[in-house]
Amino acid sequence: MYLTEHKPGDHHYIRKVGQDGVVIGDEAYQTSLILGARLLQTPWPVNDLASLSVDKMSALLKHQPELIILGIGDQQQFPSTEIYAACFRQQVGLECMTLESACRTFNILMSENRRALLGLIFPAA
Repeated sequence: MYLTEHKPGDHHYIRKVGQDGVVIGDEAYQTSLILGARLLQTPWPVNDLASLSVDKMSALLKHQPELIILGIGDQQQFPSTEIYAACFRQQVGLECMTLESACRTFNILMSENRRALLGLIFPAA
């Protein structure tokens, strides 16, 4: 699904998303990653929700965002209560969405200059 055809600002933006990867700006990625306004960390060693741990969430939490969005699959899924608790302790909001919803939401938050991070989870190739 194409989300945008033009560059909307001086931050990362998602142009296209599918179950097999994402296009950020003009670059395609097929592995799980962490994305912020000016942060792009790939690969992120998470291939499914079961492999997401508090330790792996620390890669996002260390940047002190106001909100973390997790995008995975084509049906909404939720991580363990330990993941929610780790975010709550640091006063960071956590939203879990499908890949497409997470990418659209990230683009909107970036256009509003919000301190949000996106964790996209793709299955191992």
